[in-house]
Amino acid sequence: MRKGLAVVSMLLVFVMLFAVGCTPVGKEPAPAKEEPAKQEPAAQEPAKKEENKDAEIVLKLGYGAPTSNPRHLVAEQYSKWVSEQTNGKVKIELYPAEMLGTDKQMAEAVTMGTLDMSINAHGVIASYEPKLAAIELPFLFDAPEKVGKVLDGEIGEELAKNLPAKGMRILAYWENGLRHITNSKKAIEKPEDLKGLKIRTPENKMTLAIFKALGASPAPLAFPELYLALSQGVFDGQENPVTNIHAAKFDEVQKYISITNHKYESCPLIVSETVWGKLPADVQKVLKEGAVKFAQEHRKMIQENEAKLLADLESKGMKVSRPDLKPFQEATKSVYAEWESVLGKDLIEKIQAAAK
Repeated sequence: MRKGLAVVSMLLVFVMLFAVGCTPVGKEPAPAKEEPAKQEPAAQEPAKKEENKDAEIVLKLGYGAPTSNPRHLVAEQYSKWVSEQTNGKVKIELYPAEMLGTDKQMAEAVTMGTLDMSINAHGVIASYEPKLAAIELPFLFDAPEKVGKVLDGEIGEELAKNLPAKGMRILAYWENGLRHITNSKKAIEKPEDLKGLKIRTPENKMTLAIFKALGASPAPLAFPELYLALSQGVFDGQENPVTNIHAAKFDEVQKYISITNHKYESCPLIVSETVWGKLPADVQKVLKEGAVKFAQEHRKMIQENEAKLLADLESKGMKVSRPDLKPFQEATKSVYAEWESVLGKDLIEKIQAAAK
């Protein structure tokens, strides 16, 4: 009887297994068949890459300025001009707003040959060639029109001549401009007004030296982080050309702007020496000619727009002051003495004479 029951039980088990379908030992049951999951579209390459598919040479150009900045607008013109001059043989892809890293990181990538080109911060490039800091000396230029004759000639070439041995080459000095001070506390009318103010600077030794001489408390911070830092009160103020102040909307987080012209900075357009050495001579010629041509366009755009942008900042609530600069010049004479051992007295005097 028991044997008969066992046989019946076994038969029932086999029937159930065939009813639900068999699953191989040691494996999970196969999932029920479902409709294919809807997936996000595959990430597309930048539009420029699609445009560049027929180019023989594609160069990546990175920089920190956002797309609203004249630096990007002129870079677009430069890229288009190079393509036209080479009949589409050479295409320059643009990567603004630190898409490829900070200025420091991009400069390093250029020296290593992993980034083709960069419109970089003057102070960063001066860390590879300290003599470049000579054009940043306080109150060296009293008008932007005087910059071109110094940088586009013999002095500009002399300052940059040692960079190829360090992995990069300056094609031209693009514009950053004469710099001014903004803050959220008070109008800066005399050097004493800066005492104790926390001022953001770029990672630039000359700028730090200038603001220490003026009695401020300066510290570096990456530009893309600056708006938030100002809004949170991490810094009381900062210094930049009017173009950058306007493009970054610092009027929303800063109340005062003082037109000090305390120093000038360029934005050198650099190319990797490794990359440069592999380019045909005719391509090198076009890149160099275009770099110089659009450096002049960049300066012109910034100089022509500055008065209009300053008026707009004032209309948005910023209080503009134009202090007597003589006390500031006196207060920063020590910077010249401090940098004489780095730059050499002869170079300083040569640049001072050329800047007059």
